Amino acid sequence: MKQTYGLIVVGGGHAGVEAANISSKIGCKAAIVTMDKNSIGRMSCNPAIGGVAKGQIVREIDVLGGLMGGAADYSGLQFKTLNKSKGRSVWSPRAQTDKRVYERYISNKILKNKNIEIITGEVVSLLI
Repeated sequence: MKQTYGLIVVGGGHAGVEAANISSKIGCKAAIVTMDKNSIGRMSCNPAIGGVAKGQIVREIDVLGGLMGGAADYSGLQFKTLNKSKGRSVWSPRAQTDKRVYERYISNKILKNKNIEIITGEVVSLLI
């Protein structure tokens, strides 16, 4: 049986989860292809959200209805403003998170979304 998707995302990391989530908000049926459905939203060994560069991305994703900012607020262990000794234009909030709580938060949001399907598998080529 063939299924049609408006978006197929390879990988369930930060970018993949946000792409599928945001596209689902505009009614687009999305699929996330991942080798392990239990790894949806998994963080790296340094579970930080924010900082000068990533903080800007987090705010932009948040405006689109993304998950990262809310997940960081929910799972945060320490909240800090970087570059406080410099001018206000380079101050940047950063959260250190509990990576397992963050992962569960993201995973629950994605798995409950009726417009997102998780496909366990590996993408080895594209047919266009």
